[in-house]
Amino acid sequence: MVAVAVIGAQWGDEGKGKIVDELSMKADFVVRYQGGTNAGHRVVHEKGDFSFRIVPSGILYPNTICVIGNGVVVDPKSLIMEMEELQQRGIDISRLYISERAHVIMPYHFVLDKLEEEARGTEKIDSSLRGLGPAYVDKHARSGIRMADLLDVDTFRAKLSTILQQKNRMITQIYGQPPLSLEEIHGEYFGYGLKLRPYIADTQKMLRDALSEHKIILLEGTQGALLDVDFGTYPYVTYSSTLVANAAAGAGLPPRSIDRIIGVYKAYTTRIGSGPLPTEIFDPVGLEMRKRGKEHGPNDSLERRCGWFDAVAGRFISELNGLDAAVITKLDVLDTLPTIKICTAYNLRGQIVHSLPATLSDLAACEPIYEELPGWQCDTSNISNYEQLPREAKAYLRRLEELLETPIYMISVSPQRGLTIQLQDVLAPEK
Repeated sequence: MVAVAVIGAQWGDEGKGKIVDELSMKADFVVRYQGGTNAGHRVVHEKGDFSFRIVPSGILYPNTICVIGNGVVVDPKSLIMEMEELQQRGIDISRLYISERAHVIMPYHFVLDKLEEEARGTEKIDSSLRGLGPAYVDKHARSGIRMADLLDVDTFRAKLSTILQQKNRMITQIYGQPPLSLEEIHGEYFGYGLKLRPYIADTQKMLRDALSEHKIILLEGTQGALLDVDFGTYPYVTYSSTLVANAAAGAGLPPRSIDRIIGVYKAYTTRIGSGPLPTEIFDPVGLEMRKRGKEHGPNDSLERRCGWFDAVAGRFISELNGLDAAVITKLDVLDTLPTIKICTAYNLRGQIVHSLPATLSDLAACEPIYEELPGWQCDTSNISNYEQLPREAKAYLRRLEELLETPIYMISVSPQRGLTIQLQDVLAPEK
């Protein structure tokens, strides 16, 4: 076993942080390969609760090296604050490295993110307003600034001067806002570069050496596969590819180095903000799920919308990513329900469909077709062995396996470390 990719298999917030944290115990490296501070991972640790914004979850283990890969866009100010917070809580960050090729979120990205979202009016896409979209746009427009650029004062100034002229024209002429200062931005961000210099490295070489030494590399996805810019519910998606196909490129690894692909599913479905959620529940059951699951983002006060497990979307993601195994989290949230539903197909204008439609209008027209299973109505939050689960909970999990066409390797019944039922070792080498 060389590299294992862990992705979110729904609309994000599936509990990847806890799963990656537990797997990191055996991993030599944990690598984030896309996204940025718009995706938080919550981990419950003996030192308290941690909400990671961009630092990989594996940082809590003293022997695990953590890498922010080239596919991530980095807000250096937020990263430095997160690093300082971790240090104040006794966490060693000397094992953290940032790819010199990772792009930087600049002040004009924040400004443009806000102005563009406001300009959309009623058609806004609920951007996190953390500058990621404009940063990824600049990356692909070949006008981005990378972490390595922050380390040379003259190179950085020359690049910033050219780029800022263009950005200020947009800010002043299109949106009628005051221009940004070259001197202020250059001074502030070169200062960030000085602080981060010890952590900025050729992480591609680092990981290539790790491959040759047969180290275990855990690739930590952020957000969810149903937010992928190509295959998600476009345009209500994120700005990068959240699929495992992007994991190798975003980390700087050859694709064939990924030996196993793990998809993390919540035992029900949630989504923050706007966009389709075919199985959304609007009755008191949905409110109970939200309350029991504490469904609000680690970086936001915004509550998550809740729905029944969508096996149509779930199987779509399993097939698209070639999942080797699934992890089911928050099973305990369903403990009180007398009946549990699973969406097994959609009714699309009188036609039964078993795949995720490409257009927003078709997805909005889909009516979920449900299969009902009896609930178990007992506490599972302290169970650590599969055999101890109620018969009805086992039946529910078996049905999810059948519908996803993917074996379940792990089941989480609590946010606490250790309260995860392991059916098979995710990191064990294949026989």
